[in-house]
Amino acid sequence: MTTEPEPPPGSRIDRHLAIVRAGLDRVRPEQLDAELAAGALAVDLRPEAYRQIEGVLPGAIITERIHLEWRLDATSGAAIDEASDDLRVILFCNDGYASSLAAADMRSLGLRRVTDLEGGYRAWRAFTDGDRPHPPIAAV
Repeated sequence: MTTEPEPPPGSRIDRHLAIVRAGLDRVRPEQLDAELAAGALAVDLRPEAYRQIEGVLPGAIITERIHLEWRLDATSGAAIDEASDDLRVILFCNDGYASSLAAADMRSLGLRRVTDLEGGYRAWRAFTDGDRPHPPIAAV
């Protein structure tokens, strides 16, 4: 009788997230401008309250997570004009967790060039703002 190897330490979601991210070509904040200049579409998944408190990434399309599949699936009847299976899409959330999971969901629908922004909006903001302090995050 063989025994199954022990799973890595951590929670199930941590293990799932690691597996999902291994299949993504994630974009680092310092790479984002070049990706956008090459035609990629940035999509902000954050709820409105966070955008109001923390700001927005200029040029990003706002599509909250609950609507994402319909907005990026060109066959849905509710897609944004830019939607295409070959479109390079970079999703982002606050810290890069929900966007990784969302990118994997989009790839499972056949959108093979969807990925996410490492560290999310907050990492991009830290990269672009340097050491400037950020306003506190209010409870939402």
